[in-house]
Amino acid sequence: MAPPRLTKLELAIMETLWTGGPRSVREIQEEFPKKGRPAYTTIQTTVVRLEGKKAVTRLKKIGNAHIYEAAVSRNAAQRRLVDDLLALFGGRTQPVMTHLVETGKVTLEDVQAAEKLVRQMGGGDKTP
Repeated sequence: MAPPRLTKLELAIMETLWTGGPRSVREIQEEFPKKGRPAYTTIQTTVVRLEGKKAVTRLKKIGNAHIYEAAVSRNAAQRRLVDDLLALFGGRTQPVMTHLVETGKVTLEDVQAAEKLVRQMGGGDKTP
């Protein structure tokens, strides 16, 4: 099953679970910076949606608070985002790579690491 599509807020909530482990809605909300922090009910609604998407699961209940944990890995969510981005370009990587290089967001070390990975996976020319 493919990982679900996640909104920006959903990704921010998932990030708190990936980095900090299981949390209640209140604990998730408190991870956001005070300035611009979403309301408790907004976080609660979004967590329920994440549960519906099977991105989080309820681990247990303590008092009135449900404790949630990530059910989708960061890696799976990132892969989904990249696949969705590439779909906007008809699956072509060249426009994305060109943009990353032109804006300086890809370093020579990044290119070398990618080149090494391509060779390891058998998809590249073996000659230096």
